[in-house]
Amino acid sequence: MALSIRLSRGGSKKRPYYRIVVADARSPRDGKYLEKIGTYNPLLAKDAAERIVLDADRAKHWLSVGAQPTDRVLRFLDAAGVKERAPRSNPKKGEPGDKAKERAEERAEKLAAAQAPAETEAA
Repeated sequence: MALSIRLSRGGSKKRPYYRIVVADARSPRDGKYLEKIGTYNPLLAKDAAERIVLDADRAKHWLSVGAQPTDRVLRFLDAAGVKERAPRSNPKKGEPGDKAKERAEERAEKLAAAQAPAETEAA
């Protein structure tokens, strides 16, 4: 059975509250789970102690058994010092797309063409 450590959503509309659970990877997001190992309340301030409550011992146990955490839960585990999260780097994230590059080149050409005749008239 493939196990995952993931978030299970609770709370009402626009007021999310999550349980950190260990579940079978094939079960639905808010469905049956094996064990609740913590909670996450994104509405609290980032420095609030109750924002993330995690049972580190149980998390270590489930990781040793082979449970795979999701990306968000892995961030929580890294902050708690349970499991190291490899830093990610995406240098192309801020780079504009192909269409935007084409538009920028066209704008630069138009600007250069508009400035060239103005320079010859001034001379």
